[in-house]
Amino acid sequence: MPASARPVDALTLEYYLAASARSPIAVRLVLGHLLRSLRRQAGIDAEAAGRSIRSSEAKISRMERALVTCKMDDVMDLLTLYGVRDVPTRAGFEEMVRVAREPGWWHRFDGVLPDWAGKLVGLQEAASTIRTYEVQLVPGLLQTSAYTEAVVRQAYPLASQEEVEARIDLRRTRQLVLARDDAPHLWAVLDEAVLRRPMGGEQVMRDQLRHLMTMARLDHVTVQIAPFNRPGCIAGGFPITHLRFDLPALPDVVYLEQLQDAEYLDKPEATEHYRRVLDGLAQAALSPQDSLELLADFVS
Repeated sequence: MPASARPVDALTLEYYLAASARSPIAVRLVLGHLLRSLRRQAGIDAEAAGRSIRSSEAKISRMERALVTCKMDDVMDLLTLYGVRDVPTRAGFEEMVRVAREPGWWHRFDGVLPDWAGKLVGLQEAASTIRTYEVQLVPGLLQTSAYTEAVVRQAYPLASQEEVEARIDLRRTRQLVLARDDAPHLWAVLDEAVLRRPMGGEQVMRDQLRHLMTMARLDHVTVQIAPFNRPGCIAGGFPITHLRFDLPALPDVVYLEQLQDAEYLDKPEATEHYRRVLDGLAQAALSPQDSLELLADFVS
């Protein structure tokens, strides 16, 4: 049964909430998905739904796409419109709204983390698989503190020492996702240029490559190098992050970072396209074992 056709009851909501509770952003996405499913099952268009909460079709779209934080009264009114009157189910939705409105741990870094990047942090907390392709830098989840500092100082040359330390602390805290018992599988393909760009100097880079080797030996981390001499190892000059979730209510998400913004894609045709791109890169790149040997060559 497709996720959109699954019955929504108190037990289903409890499952979704438990599975996504680490990330208010993920809860918000699940909530939006469920509201859209209920509206469609009730045969009600977005314009009529908007009128029922004294608003517009555009607001319904934003709620269902998790672009805004849902208000409790709006959700309760929509549930009534959609015919959801079961008390335990409505109570489950109330709890989802409360959790979705809570700030994530990353909000304490608001001074150095823009909203568009904070969404990625929240999604990584809920993901079961994180796939990434990097063309310039070591993925943030695999960086050493010294490497991160070098990146920060180059990207923000006017930053105060306090800001630099805050950005390093943010990166280290984000990396804790890989230390969890239920850590996501991180699958990273790195262009060879990443290894040849000596961020922070030779010693910092050597330590970083050693750290990459250590992380790559973990069961839930896969690192592959896309060497210059391999055909098929080209996918544009920008990084790609593809996130997959165990929850049927959460579609795959692709994150494309730019200099001052990022694009999030969740339509199946778009996420499937980038999944195939990453599959092609992984197939063309060195195997994980050969990648470890290449890293060892760079370190020696």
